[in-house]
Amino acid sequence: MVRKYMNLRRYRPGKDFFRCRIQYNAYTMTKKKAYKPGSATIAQNKRARFEYFIEEEIEAGLALQGWEVKSLRAGKANISDSYVMFRDGEAYLFGATISPLNVASTHVVCDPTRSRKLLLKKRELDSLIGLVNRDGYTLVALSMYWKNAWSKVKIGVAKGKKEHDKRDDIKDREWQTAKARIMKHANR
Repeated sequence: MVRKYMNLRRYRPGKDFFRCRIQYNAYTMTKKKAYKPGSATIAQNKRARFEYFIEEEIEAGLALQGWEVKSLRAGKANISDSYVMFRDGEAYLFGATISPLNVASTHVVCDPTRSRKLLLKKRELDSLIGLVNRDGYTLVALSMYWKNAWSKVKIGVAKGKKEHDKRDDIKDREWQTAKARIMKHANR
């Protein structure tokens, strides 16, 4: 990365107040785009972490249609009931709802709940198929987000929780909030 100083007029040390610091890419000498943190997440499945023990997380791409990409950019996605199924050796995301925009084209038939193909490498597919068929794991969608210009889904390899496990989680969460409240008042 090369840093250069660009001036509106001739640079005089100590006397110029109009210096601008611009970052350039060293190879193409073009200005770098500003990264906007926090704007990448499209949808999250918070219920999955409560319902399942998440053993492993895997990132997968999504095969989308044009209207779906526009809807995702507008944030109109819901993955709360979504899971992954295998058909013909390929992984598909079921139950994810991407609601179409009102201004969508009339000649395109929009199906908000269609199954969407997940883009995974062959080795990842084989290991996931083995985990699901042999070991009894479930694949749930944890979050949907943008990675550069690509839409990605984080998939969790999960085991179902029993009722007492859920109660333990609730008890731990309530204890953490109570402990934080106690510590806050103890410091006064």
